[in-house]
Amino acid sequence: MEVRITTIKPKTLVGKRLSMSLDNNRTVALWQSFMPFKKVIRNKTSNEVISLQDYKGSLNLQNFSTSTEFEKWAAVEVSCTMGIPDNLEVFLLAGGSYAVFKHIGDASTFHNTLAHIFEVWLPNSIYSLDNRPHFEVMGDNYKNNDPNSEEEVWIPIKKI
Repeated sequence: MEVRITTIKPKTLVGKRLSMSLDNNRTVALWQSFMPFKKVIRNKTSNEVISLQDYKGSLNLQNFSTSTEFEKWAAVEVSCTMGIPDNLEVFLLAGGSYAVFKHIGDASTFHNTLAHIFEVWLPNSIYSLDNRPHFEVMGDNYKNNDPNSEEEVWIPIKKI
């Protein structure tokens, strides 16, 4: 699996959020509540949507379990926050370095991509996790529940 290391500037996101864990996965409900608003958000920087996980502190892989709580966002990037619908919130994503991977497949195979990243690539790299949100970018090649769907997986990193 190929990886791209990149550094981004801070980004302004607009969307909806829900607290959840893998055991209490509310992703479908989150996206169903967000998607009707996507068309009315002004100042979008692209047609991409972002699924962001904020662990509210350092993600400790040794203690991570299916009951680990996090805040999940369904969002888009905007150039400014003027005219945002009242039902949406702003998230300021800090800039920094990310390892970017391509996941090809539907949601049922996503755990394989994460296993490779966290069990193979990260331990054998010169990086460790940084204390910033993780996110996925779904662009034109994303097709919900399609085995040929593509999305980018962005993992916050820092040099060891």
